[in-house]
Amino acid sequence: NGIGTADDTRRLEYYRRALRGVVSCLNDGLDIRGYYAWSAFDNFEWMLGYRPTFGLIAVDRETQTRTVKPSGRWLGEVARANGF
Repeated sequence: NGIGTADDTRRLEYYRRALRGVVSCLNDGLDIRGYYAWSAFDNFEWMLGYRPTFGLIAVDRETQTRTVKPSGRWLGEVARANGF
């Protein structure tokens, strides 16, 4: 799951809220096996091309340089800590 926006602050808040929902489900005894972010990289959408951007990692289409966005760094910290 994810959000297509150029505003990474919105993306980060989206993931915070989504993971709070996952924690709530776990606390209620639901069997949650994992969580997937869409997507790791800014990608090509068939209907919209290279916009909107969904990735945790920005891709410069001219140089192919990859840059981890703040939301990607945050989600990585959550994964390493196994919590937030």
